Amino acid sequence: MILKTKGVPVGIERPIAGSITFHNGSAGDILIMENGKPSQPGNYKALLTSQGQLEHPNIPYVHSVPAFNHLSEGDIIIINSDGVITTAYRVNSRHNFLLFTEQCNSNCLMCSQPPKIKNDIEYLYEVHSQTIPLIPKDCVELGITGGEPTLMGDKFFKLLSLIQAELPNTEVHCLTNGRSFSNPHIATQLGNMSFSKLMLGIPVYADYYALHDYIVQADGAFEQTIQGLYHLAKNSVRIELRIVLHQQTIPRLLKLAKFIYKYLPFAEHVAFMGLEHQGYTPYNIEKLWIDPLDYRHELTEAMSYLSDFGMHVSLYNAQLCVTPQELWPFYRKSISDWKNIFLEECSKCSQQHSCGGFFASNTRKQSRGLKAFL
Repeated sequence: MILKTKGVPVGIERPIAGSITFHNGSAGDILIMENGKPSQPGNYKALLTSQGQLEHPNIPYVHSVPAFNHLSEGDIIIINSDGVITTAYRVNSRHNFLLFTEQCNSNCLMCSQPPKIKNDIEYLYEVHSQTIPLIPKDCVELGITGGEPTLMGDKFFKLLSLIQAELPNTEVHCLTNGRSFSNPHIATQLGNMSFSKLMLGIPVYADYYALHDYIVQADGAFEQTIQGLYHLAKNSVRIELRIVLHQQTIPRLLKLAKFIYKYLPFAEHVAFMGLEHQGYTPYNIEKLWIDPLDYRHELTEAMSYLSDFGMHVSLYNAQLCVTPQELWPFYRKSISDWKNIFLEECSKCSQQHSCGGFFASNTRKQSRGLKAFL
């Protein structure tokens, strides 16, 4: 699915965020104009067109845009000064997220979006400050991702406060490595927001510090994360623990489950997650790939252990045909719609409606157990 396109900008000096309309004269911040001229150009922040340069539009615009068929009425977009048009929010999707920064203080072996060393915080703060008030108030859920979002510093809290004020009924899920919250003042600051709709998704990859630190490629990360989790729990911040399933995590998976129950029982949710073949994963595939058929026993043991003790567990990013049936009650369709596909074998499967399918990036590495239910 396309989330970005580009045309030729005219008069775009700073990023412009707005909801789009395809109907000249209708409500909307940005008009997508295929023919003619806007009847009331002053009503719009900007124009977009697949045509060539316009005569006297009187407002900023982008021309020669290849196509708009990936956009729907009411979608929110960002028009950048270089003519790049990014989709910030899709009204017909539940898989919307805000990227707070691409910077990160970890460097995980299987990171699907490797960190970038660039000063993107001011830019992303500006565009999200424009975008958040435009998001429909009936938005069910919204994701926050990175990089490491907390590296925005005070701007992280400003954007959270804006979301809390503008979208009081929206469930907000923020992915973070949790290390910043080893500073008790940062955890307290978050707790003082009393943001009951916010949940932090924090990875714990092993019960043993050296293994966790190796996976995230950062010395001291395990200690910081565990300290952060305790500080967050003390401040009544909702927590989800996330475990990616690969060669490094599988051997100690049951020990990790026991560690979680004993030392982190305050976690609201524990998510076991299949590997995404994106970012660093292809480069580290020999250290990471293990066929889901070969860890069925370990996964069943770990998930059943936590469930038997009353913890809420889920399995993400997996396929039903290689998932033990005793784990089906914990199975979730989790892959975002914009990167979700099914294979040819799936077209004849009687369970496709219940299956989460594949990451589009996973077509080159598949389980030998993939087989349609007939």
